[in-house]
Amino acid sequence: TECLPLNTECLPLNTECLPLNTECLPLNTECLPLNTECLPLMADGADDKYIKFLLNDKCAMIVGVHGLASRSPQCRGKALDALGATVNSHITDSVTHCGQVDFLLAQLLRLAENCPFTDVRQRCTALLQSAQDQGLRLPVPLNTGPSTFLPDSEVIPNDTEDENVKELYIEAYLQAGRLDNVIKIMALHGQYLVKFMSVHNFILHGDGPLPSDYRHYIAIMAASRHQCSYLVKLQEEEFLQHDGCPDWLRGLHHTPQKLQRLSELNKILAHRPWLVTKEHIEKLLRGPDSWSLSQLVHAIVIMAHHHTLAGFVHGCGVNPEIDHDNGFTVTTHTNTQCNGSIHSESHCCNVDTTTQCTEEGGKKLEEILETMRKLAETSDQTTSEEQIEQYKCVADQSAELPTGPDDEPIPRADVSRYMTDPMFGYQDFSKRGQPTDVTTFRAQDYSWADHGFSIVNRLYPGMGQLLDDRFETAYNLTYNTFGTLPVLVDTSLFRRAIWNYIHCLFGIRHDDYNYREVNQLLEKHHKMYIKTVACHPEKATKRMYDSWMGEFLHSEKVHINLMLLEARMQAELLYVLRAITRYMK
Repeated sequence: TECLPLNTECLPLNTECLPLNTECLPLNTECLPLNTECLPLMADGADDKYIKFLLNDKCAMIVGVHGLASRSPQCRGKALDALGATVNSHITDSVTHCGQVDFLLAQLLRLAENCPFTDVRQRCTALLQSAQDQGLRLPVPLNTGPSTFLPDSEVIPNDTEDENVKELYIEAYLQAGRLDNVIKIMALHGQYLVKFMSVHNFILHGDGPLPSDYRHYIAIMAASRHQCSYLVKLQEEEFLQHDGCPDWLRGLHHTPQKLQRLSELNKILAHRPWLVTKEHIEKLLRGPDSWSLSQLVHAIVIMAHHHTLAGFVHGCGVNPEIDHDNGFTVTTHTNTQCNGSIHSESHCCNVDTTTQCTEEGGKKLEEILETMRKLAETSDQTTSEEQIEQYKCVADQSAELPTGPDDEPIPRADVSRYMTDPMFGYQDFSKRGQPTDVTTFRAQDYSWADHGFSIVNRLYPGMGQLLDDRFETAYNLTYNTFGTLPVLVDTSLFRRAIWNYIHCLFGIRHDDYNYREVNQLLEKHHKMYIKTVACHPEKATKRMYDSWMGEFLHSEKVHINLMLLEARMQAELLYVLRAITRYMK
């Protein structure tokens, strides 16, 4: 490397002539300037990616340490050597690289805390200790776990001995270059996490008609609708790592017209999907900067995925990533001792204050269990007319339920720049005594199994099956537990009530379901939490989470949030896929 500058203008990388073997080509950071103009990032071969900087108006921001995302200990070792040299050079000249040092140390903190590979955690801990010994102020986490709502003791640790979870952690880290907080919370249900990761990785990194920068920018647009700074930040980083234009991150108006045209559909789909018509589809498929049908379906799945994932983030109180804003703070070097646990004296803001109580006047688990037993033993004799009236009753009651604080949260600048009409939000599909121009969506007329699945698979091959596996897993997932009750319980009626109630909130009626069960099994505070997370997730609070029956386990509350995610995603897709079907006819 002393004689061979890595410059694509001078050295075309032809694998037939120059095999890149990291064992034969040591990367010397003194000879390899970290500048994206001089260091092209190869699309395939994460082992050859080391550090990429984005130079912005303030300072250099680290957006990836990809050489560490490898199963090979040798590759990780070489990447750690390069990283160590970079750290030492920046520490030596910390005045010139002041902004870069802060970001670099935050990255080291994240890796020391959350990397699933022991060698990376240990080496990054040592690098932080070295920086502290040289007088630098170290970052420390502001939170002790991935969630403000769940105590850290409920989350499966990085060094778990559960081989299945360990493999999921490694796979997630290899895909994204980090083990994020969402994955760690979902890992409480590993069977579901496998299906979730399959969809997530496929829509963002797998085969499909959209280029990588479009995929991640659409994800940013979708997450912004529910003011989810957590997802926006993650996708901004991935957007840059996949050579996205930094100017686009200044806001939606700095993107190509093709992306801007998608904003209207994104807005409606996120908040009032029943308003989507074939005219919306036709508008995007025709004229200048038009979308192909396959591109549009790919974009729709990305949007629906991130709309509902934002609900999960808010509903489970997911904390900021350690290296993001509000994820760490900086202390003087005398405050922290690097002894293998960087946050030994960190500022804890998610102390578990869960109160094990049931809302006054509400049913206890034993009562709900008895209700389920009686429903299972009773044959349903209601007529179709009675079922319609019961559906209307549940829908009207839901329209009267409050959701979180009365004041609508004002979108922050870091998310509002990616959306149009930021105050557009959910409105109850059913208003008591008020006529509506939109008719109820009958699931028997257009269902996922009979219609949605096939059209997605046709226009986005493979995705229909992946989504179907996710829906089925979330709906049928059970451990036959029901809170703290010491008996095996068939929870199918309870799960079905939650799923169908979410569909009811979005105007979807199942003709074969007796909606009286919703009121018999779900208490008012249950419905308030479900409605808030499904329709106004940015309003979710820890108090609301705690009020969901203190007798329920945290893992069960996470499961409920997974059902909210999947039922709502299915509802969004049904409306927009029906509009596409009508357009195609």
